[in-house]
Amino acid sequence: MSIATQAPASAVGSRSFRFYLAAIVLGTLAIQIQNVAIAWQVFRLTKDDAASAALALGAIGLAEVIPFVGAVLFAGHVADTNNRRRIALGALTAMLVLGLLLFLPEFLTERWAKLTVIYGVVILGGLARSFLTTSRQALIAEILPRELIPGGVRWRNTLFELACVIGPGLAGLMVWLGEKNGMIHAENVAYTATTLCFAVSLALTFALRTTQTLQSRRPEPILVSLRQGIDFMLSQRIMLGAFTMDLFAVLLGGAVALLPIFADMLQVGAFGFGMLRAASSVGAVLMSLYLIIRPPLNHAGSSLYGSFAIFGLSTIGFALSAALASALGLGLDAAFILSFIFLLFAGAADAVNVIIRQTILQTSVPPEMMGRVSAVTAVFIGCSNELGMAESGLAARLMGTVNSVVFGGVATFAVMGLTHWHFPEIWKLKKVGQEPAP
Repeated sequence: MSIATQAPASAVGSRSFRFYLAAIVLGTLAIQIQNVAIAWQVFRLTKDDAASAALALGAIGLAEVIPFVGAVLFAGHVADTNNRRRIALGALTAMLVLGLLLFLPEFLTERWAKLTVIYGVVILGGLARSFLTTSRQALIAEILPRELIPGGVRWRNTLFELACVIGPGLAGLMVWLGEKNGMIHAENVAYTATTLCFAVSLALTFALRTTQTLQSRRPEPILVSLRQGIDFMLSQRIMLGAFTMDLFAVLLGGAVALLPIFADMLQVGAFGFGMLRAASSVGAVLMSLYLIIRPPLNHAGSSLYGSFAIFGLSTIGFALSAALASALGLGLDAAFILSFIFLLFAGAADAVNVIIRQTILQTSVPPEMMGRVSAVTAVFIGCSNELGMAESGLAARLMGTVNSVVFGGVATFAVMGLTHWHFPEIWKLKKVGQEPAP
């Protein structure tokens, strides 16, 4: 193990941590731009039938989550027994190559063939992302000393959300410019930007250096290793409860998959769709910046519940934005503004619970187990986000687009009640990373 001779005074004082942050920003930009472009391309190819379009959009999440969840626990084991930086490099290389395959539909004529290529890239991308997520999540403990990790988590989350703000807006603008210039495959402009971002993120990850090696020195059989990660997660009731509440709230309450349909209803096109995708991240960035400069949360448990309550109310408000604007005698422009504002509040609320959960994770888990435990939490997050997209598409098919989102917002409160019943200690949590007083 090699130790740095002098620890930096702050997380951003570390040169390698700055490379780490820059790689995350560019990698996230690439993923966000790619996701928006893929969603819009799938919607464009299937929008002749609104019900089929909802299912096709939801299927994007299902195509990504199955390989992601199927591989992520193994990826966590690999991250705890192998060089995490090299794993991240391999995953980014795979995502770069897959991004290049998205140019292939331009040369195909049949719609089924185009969709096959797109969903194939999404499936393989979910597999690559499982290794990228676990290795990069665990890598922070090899770059920063333990006392700087909470600050590093806040910086990472803030810049991650900033990339999530910029990415969808840029993607929408690129697709809109492509359509304006008469390009049949307008998404190729966005895919070009994705390729460049992945390439630079790869170079930055190659350039960073770790100050310590925290992989297990005694590799164990994979099933034993995975069981240790799962058992540790199950033993941490506060962490388990917080991630469980997020899993079901976002699974039922998310509306990301249906945003192309809402953009079409609001008549705002590809650029408006990108703005709606960016709205929640705008709120998350603003909240993350506030949480960086303010003192640590002294009532983390109640703040966690409050964030989920605001998320649920904002989701309901977003779904009813057009109806609310109509009731006030306003048009679609006002409905779009209301939609953006409600999504912004949802994103700000989500940032609070993300930072609380990630700080609990980084300060509670032994560094040598971070890959495996991160993999377990990645299952929660992957199921909530990508599987939530599939749930949204199916619910929209059964209940209608607006009704399904309202139902999801209401369901958030039921999830909060059940979580409080089973994990009452979460409410008593004072400072993040500390157990509640008995």
